[in-house]
Amino acid sequence: MKVNQAAIVISAVSKKQYPTEGFPEIALAGRSNVGKSSFINRMIQRKSLARTSSKPGKTQTLNFYKINESFYFVDVPGYGYAKVSKKEREAWGRMMEEYFQERDTLEATVLLIDMRHPPTEDDIIMYDFLKHFDIPVLIVATKMDKVKKAKRDKHIKIIKEALDIEPEDDLVTFSAETGEGKDEAWSKLSRFL
Repeated sequence: MKVNQAAIVISAVSKKQYPTEGFPEIALAGRSNVGKSSFINRMIQRKSLARTSSKPGKTQTLNFYKINESFYFVDVPGYGYAKVSKKEREAWGRMMEEYFQERDTLEATVLLIDMRHPPTEDDIIMYDFLKHFDIPVLIVATKMDKVKKAKRDKHIKIIKEALDIEPEDDLVTFSAETGEGKDEAWSKLSRFL
């Protein structure tokens, strides 16, 4: 997909702030520092529309990025970050549950998993949560450029087995550094748009 237009429209904390045009939405979920912002920037060919940070736990709102005036990427807060207070984590959890359970325009979720490591317990819980609510999932294994080519198949197998991936869910390997996997990710996402 060629992206001609991309802009952050709103950082929302409740449904009364969500955009109302009814465009399809693709949510981006994953643990803190998995590379969600880097994924967005590479997919839309921009260096810094989505702010990246070396400090985990930066995204604390639902960030709606309008793409080509026709759909949204919705970056949700990363999970699994310990240095955030329990009260803050609970507020994020409620905000995310409200979005995932009640948003009619949500078409699919990209679940980003760091390819270098087995999925965490939080990754597994998130995948199971999405499946429970019948939300289509595209799993994107990030940071593939940091895994030797000879070991990639082994890492993919570990991810698929840990999540017990359902046959209808696709897995794409992705590198924000090199752009590998970008075209495949667009191809898989296009059926939801």
